[in-house]
Amino acid sequence: MSDEPLLEARGLHVRFPAPRGATARALDGVDLDVRRGEVLALVGESGCGKTTLARTLLGLERPTEGEIRFEGEPLRYDQRFLRSYRRRVQMVFQDPMGALNPRQTVYEAVAEGLRIQRLAGDEAARVAGALARSGLRPPERFFERYPYELSGGQRQRVVIAGAMALEPALLVADEPVSSLDASVRGEILALMLELVREAGVTVLVVTHDLGLAWNIADRIAVMYLGRIVEEGPAQELLSRPRHPYTRALLSVVPEVEGMEQQILVGEAPDPTRIPPGCRFHPRCPLVASGEAARLGIEERCRTRDLGLQEVRGAGVGHRAACHAL
Repeated sequence: MSDEPLLEARGLHVRFPAPRGATARALDGVDLDVRRGEVLALVGESGCGKTTLARTLLGLERPTEGEIRFEGEPLRYDQRFLRSYRRRVQMVFQDPMGALNPRQTVYEAVAEGLRIQRLAGDEAARVAGALARSGLRPPERFFERYPYELSGGQRQRVVIAGAMALEPALLVADEPVSSLDASVRGEILALMLELVREAGVTVLVVTHDLGLAWNIADRIAVMYLGRIVEEGPAQELLSRPRHPYTRALLSVVPEVEGMEQQILVGEAPDPTRIPPGCRFHPRCPLVASGEAARLGIEERCRTRDLGLQEVRGAGVGHRAACHAL
């Protein structure tokens, strides 16, 4: 893994019109680096903006404000640039059955991207190589099969093969194992780690599951209500979480022992009405328990917005947006 960013996002805002003239702030000032050769897990509850961020990084959603750079070059939205960009940055979708055309054979599904990109060379060899790399061996045995003839794990491998056939630099995987049986989740995660090691692919995994991040990620970024609220090396962040939201997410992960379970009160706030001050304060256990008042920070929590700050005494790159640091 290199410290050099492959993909950079700076000051990303995405706003959508909402009923009664309101505006939903789906992304509200996101800064994020995805480094070459790493697995970065983007974690948070449903509705926090994870998928919007992934779509924006892929060029499928245009930011209202901010900039994305890939290999140092600003992302442009003309058709020619996006076509080239989407060869280098590929998506692995959550539902493999929905991602695959039921009328296409496995061969056609994997070859589709090659044909769209008009890549020269031996198409059959590229398809076979991508299937073999994704764990479907011998690949020729799968060429004429249809999605309904495959298991869920095999379908997800076909989706990954379709992405890998284009030899991308970055895979964006949106909840890549959430629709799979527990028995095959480990196999797919192991495959993604193998692709990082052997093919040099960088992986951004979008998930609500900190347990998955525990098993696969080099770094973790925790997202809440349109913004990154904590990020850092996976082992450091998971062993010493500093944001109350991260601690609450981590407290319900079965792999974590010795942490008191914290149940968050209420749903994530409406993105059309982001609270003043720390956006987490209406649900924060420190505020609810009176601990913030005891520390003399409650007024700041309620009124002063705060960006990511370096965590004192922590590992390099561990940052959190919390007045209690």
